[in-house]
Amino acid sequence: MSLIAGTRLGPYEILAPIGAGGMGEVYRARDTRLDRTVAIKILPAQFSQNAEVRQRFEREARAVSSLTHPHICALYDVGHQDGTDYLVMEYLEGETLTSRLQKGPLPRDELLRTAIEIASALDVAHRKGLIHRDLKPGNIMLTTSGAKLLDFGLAKSLLPGQETAALSAAPTATSPLTAKGAIVGTFQYMSPEQIEGGKLDARSDIFAFGAVLYEMATGKRAFEGKSQASLIAAILDKEPIPLSTLAPLVPPALEQLVKRCLAKDPEDRWQSTRDIVHELRWILEGSSQAGVPAPVSARRKTRERVAWLVAGVALAAALAFGLMPILRPAHRPPSPTSPSRASQASAPWNGRASRPMAARSPSTPAIPRATG
Repeated sequence: MSLIAGTRLGPYEILAPIGAGGMGEVYRARDTRLDRTVAIKILPAQFSQNAEVRQRFEREARAVSSLTHPHICALYDVGHQDGTDYLVMEYLEGETLTSRLQKGPLPRDELLRTAIEIASALDVAHRKGLIHRDLKPGNIMLTTSGAKLLDFGLAKSLLPGQETAALSAAPTATSPLTAKGAIVGTFQYMSPEQIEGGKLDARSDIFAFGAVLYEMATGKRAFEGKSQASLIAAILDKEPIPLSTLAPLVPPALEQLVKRCLAKDPEDRWQSTRDIVHELRWILEGSSQAGVPAPVSARRKTRERVAWLVAGVALAAALAFGLMPILRPAHRPPSPTSPSRASQASAPWNGRASRPMAARSPSTPAIPRATG
């Protein structure tokens, strides 16, 4: 359904439409009680037709509302009026990551900072027992205060007794608001186990995070397909083009992080977003002053130069210690074949007043003194 300006949903007054997608329409509205601007999401009608689904949605919405994090869009309220279910969320000004990526990949530092913010938000949700299940660039808003993760209102709870499917399990294709491209776009960030209908946990979000991070670094999607079937086959069986092929300046550590996120088997992925946050911070803090980390070959050459320098210092020290007796002749007798002034001066004095004779080699005859 489409709402016109002035329509009231409880205490909320609709001001203008913001956008629409496979999971509903979003409007800018005013909270007449608190006099603040909010965003209202109208959910598809099929969610209101099943009482069990509605109860589950309200229960999980309450759980999501408990998430407090600077990079999660706050969920303020949930309501139902005249057959319409809606969510009331924090109103954000900025652009979606989808819009930003149309201009190309993100610069390295911006990419890492945004990735840390998204991963931190996911970590908070995962530790609260919630997984997102619809992580994609369209659900990430870039604002002046950083990235904001949207649509946690359709998350799935992992808490005991709440492991049944939530609203986000409803097929996107059945929504009249969903275009063909939107269906494919949703699949491109799904984990293999999610496509196959398997049991999901936080590692499914980690796969989606890896796909988003890949796109942020390269400007291209990790998995492509000319049809929905070929796209699903790519996600299940194929590896994406290496990150370094499309973005040579990407740090090798970041490439390994993304590769591990996109592992087909959940057991081979990162097992927690907390570990991903720590790894991303390490990569960001370890960057060079120029903003581009040294390549592996440069780091290897640096290590080799240091090794040669250490070896040179050790050799110089060994030579210095070996030559010390030569440089201190008072402690060894003078050589009979190569006398020097230094050896004469250091020879012991016999107490006689006569001056020392001129040194000469035993093989050289003495030159007679001229008489006259």
